[in-house]
Amino acid sequence: MSRSFGVGEDGRPLVKTSHRLRYMLILGSLTAFAPLSIDMYVPALPQMTGDLHASDAVLQLTLTGFIIGLALGQLVVGPISDSVGRRKPLLAGLALYAGSSVLCALSPSIEPLIGARLVQALGAAAGIVIARAIVRDLFSGTSMTKFFSMLMLVSGLAPILAPVVGAQLLRLTSWRGVFVVLTVFGAVLLFATVLGLPEPLPPERRSANRLGATLRTYGRLLADRPFLGYALSGALMFAGLFAYVSASSFVLQDIYGLSPQEFSFVFGANGVGIVLAGQLNGRLVGRFAERGLLSAGLVTSAVGGIGVLVATMFTLPLPALLIPLLLLVSSIGMVMPNASSLALAEHSTTAGAASALLGVLQFAIGGLATPLVGIGGGALSMGVVMACFAVAALVIHLTVTRRAPEGQPLEAVRV
Repeated sequence: MSRSFGVGEDGRPLVKTSHRLRYMLILGSLTAFAPLSIDMYVPALPQMTGDLHASDAVLQLTLTGFIIGLALGQLVVGPISDSVGRRKPLLAGLALYAGSSVLCALSPSIEPLIGARLVQALGAAAGIVIARAIVRDLFSGTSMTKFFSMLMLVSGLAPILAPVVGAQLLRLTSWRGVFVVLTVFGAVLLFATVLGLPEPLPPERRSANRLGATLRTYGRLLADRPFLGYALSGALMFAGLFAYVSASSFVLQDIYGLSPQEFSFVFGANGVGIVLAGQLNGRLVGRFAERGLLSAGLVTSAVGGIGVLVATMFTLPLPALLIPLLLLVSSIGMVMPNASSLALAEHSTTAGAASALLGVLQFAIGGLATPLVGIGGGALSMGVVMACFAVAALVIHLTVTRRAPEGQPLEAVRV
């Protein structure tokens, strides 16, 4: 008889050890939808302007539309999954994603492509928000944090490797081929979910799906000081990663003179750093409190961010930049599992809505990073933005998520 990997709040075994790899691959892939859908086609934007006879500014609407759809989709799908269960809206979202990816590949002009990207984002949102909610359904306490750490094996590499994969695809095919690959990814994941991911939310644990109730749920979450603090800490770290992805190619290749192959190696090494930090976090959970591990990750990130700022401010040699970059980027693997677990810990009955807010904050704040890096241009802009986001994440964690005084109930520190 298989041992159980996770237990619910009532002590019931929920996930067998023999099934955890399957769950990890499926749920990790679901959380990778956004970076894959955004970063894989970014290298093709110059090619697309000519093929679609569109300006750069108009073509950017395909990215803007996707981010808007991702935010709206999560806000809608999260509460729906709390009401009807996770499986139905997840399967519908995956089917919508695969179908709209086909429309993206076949778009004859920019207007239908923008519309198809918006629909594609709605499908991707279901995968992202429901994956986190399923983890909360199946696990609690240190088991939840350990599983979030395991997901870093899959989801942690996506935002780092997606631009590299997209660039390599363009050597073999056009931008339309990138969307064909995304179609296949969505279809394979739909098939895997149908066969390998049963419904984790029983009817007795579901909540009513009414607009007024949904709005009140979001209001309670935003007024919950610990939830908001953990969510903002993770979102600010995510924004630092956005800044790195958007600016590092220019800084490392044009300023520090790395070849494309050398840059790919650095990019990949930082991705491996995220995975290793996530696995280290999984081993330390249970020996140390999640809050302490989150603090350690945020301190590491802040030190790395300040190091990047110093290196870019004084144009220090390349190793003086690469070491703090590795520290900052790798710390994502320790910050995100703990921040997500702590934010969702007290919201088992509204895990879908809580997961939705986590995702919306991540992409709303993360989306600020790219234009901020572009304002000044150059290495110093990257250093300033990454350092500010990393330090801000630590400050938010130390102030907003502070514990209640001894003997004082948690509600007393909620805003």
